[in-house]
Amino acid sequence: MGLFRSTIDRVRRGLARTAGSLGGGLRSVLAGRSLDEDLIEEIEAMLIGADVGVEATAAIVDDLRADWKAGRISTGEEVLDHLKSSLKNRWEDVDRRIAVAPEAPTVILVVGVNGVGKTTSVAKIAHSLREEGRSVLLAAADTFRAGAVAQLSIWSERLGVSIVKGAQGSDPASVAYDAADAALARKVDVLLVDTAGRLHNQGDLMRQLVKIRDVIRKKIPGAPHEVLLVLDATSGQNGLVQARSFEEAVDITGVFLSKLDGTARGGIVVAIRDQLSVPVKLVGVGERPEDVEPFDPATFIDAIFE
Repeated sequence: MGLFRSTIDRVRRGLARTAGSLGGGLRSVLAGRSLDEDLIEEIEAMLIGADVGVEATAAIVDDLRADWKAGRISTGEEVLDHLKSSLKNRWEDVDRRIAVAPEAPTVILVVGVNGVGKTTSVAKIAHSLREEGRSVLLAAADTFRAGAVAQLSIWSERLGVSIVKGAQGSDPASVAYDAADAALARKVDVLLVDTAGRLHNQGDLMRQLVKIRDVIRKKIPGAPHEVLLVLDATSGQNGLVQARSFEEAVDITGVFLSKLDGTARGGIVVAIRDQLSVPVKLVGVGERPEDVEPFDPATFIDAIFE
């Protein structure tokens, strides 16, 4: 899909706290100093503190130490360019675009635990799709959390997007089925399905997600075409534990990293790349419906070092 046009200024604003902590902090630590083992340890601590992750930090610091010992780098000022290059080189050239079905409707299933900003993320995706001129139908399949259907209904009114919903406590799979049926009948471009984040236990949640996926697939062969896992950037490494559980249950195709503007530890994006088998596709960089951006590694790294 040709959606989610990147707005660099919005990315920078959304990453201001991370840039102030990591980029600004590194500049302060490195200014006027020569590289030595003590400084390398300080750099390592700052990368860990930004949630870059143990694996990525170890690799980056090992490369930095090797170049220092080989005489290829000696001053603190040279370190910033070295770190930016090392971080950018950790990403393969993969397709980060939102999938599109060969024939409409494209079905996007949005999953994640409660509290990660899932319903708001659905609204942001819907807004961006509408801005691209695409027709959208929402499915309020989170029928367990009190107020979830009402919350998505409010968003549907604000955005001018139709919604299919059921009563609180009703079977979410039946809501998803009705929404798939309606999407076909109305010939909409995209069906966006919001799901529950917590049932009685994790096993119940995952079985319900599989059921939702299966009933949609029966109605629309090949669907869902995109399964986006919403992770809260402020949750740090805990979010990775959640992500692995969802990966085991349903075929996650991408990550929507929400609340990136609310944390100084935006380095979690690097840890996600190292520990998950799916790419970050979208990032939430504010509270407004338009505050969603496609994830571009180079733009992201440049922004956190400004």
